[in-house]
Amino acid sequence: MKFSQQLYESVKEIWEQTHLHPFVDGIGTGDLPVESFIRYMKQDYVFLIDYSKLFALGAVKARDLDTMAIFAKLLHETLHGEMELHRGYAARFGITRNGLEETKPTPTNLAYTRYMLNVAQNGSLEELISALLPCMWSYWEISKMLADKYPQASAHPLYGDWIKMYTSDEFGSLAVWLIELLDQLTEGKSARELVLLEEHFLTTSRFEYMFWNMVYEGEDWPV
Repeated sequence: MKFSQQLYESVKEIWEQTHLHPFVDGIGTGDLPVESFIRYMKQDYVFLIDYSKLFALGAVKARDLDTMAIFAKLLHETLHGEMELHRGYAARFGITRNGLEETKPTPTNLAYTRYMLNVAQNGSLEELISALLPCMWSYWEISKMLADKYPQASAHPLYGDWIKMYTSDEFGSLAVWLIELLDQLTEGKSARELVLLEEHFLTTSRFEYMFWNMVYEGEDWPV
């Protein structure tokens, strides 16, 4: 069994709960309240600012030029593709780019990004990938699941663009590249080393669920 498959099996129950979350399902049905989506969009935008830094650190830790180039592409696609989707949505709601960038991250958002950045800055390239991978991989899985479950989802006037972004061949190919790179990097690793990577993958998979729940419940700082 490839290590990525082992990781997938280890978080299967968490991902199943994530896929069934009412926020996620609401994107597919089109019934998600607009206010919830706006909250998500703003929080995810500031999340992506930090998430982009992980790809920059991946380029720093890369061991060859080809790997550096793909991490640079991931950085570019996040800054100018994924975040442009958010900027487009913001414009539809009358939110300026400055308004997006001035969003204050919630406690869950801050804890999630700081965990990944700490792993990325202090750990190996394998650790960096294992920490950031649940976000990309699960978004790809979620979007495909919603598109299959709700065939008209991609045509929705609001949420259709979200579905199309994350089911795209471009996004999927980059997620697959990360999965395959992690499998390559973990060949011959000791059980002790793999346990650490699995712990990062498990932790950030839990954070993914918490992020969806955070924006659905309207979490904010209590004081």
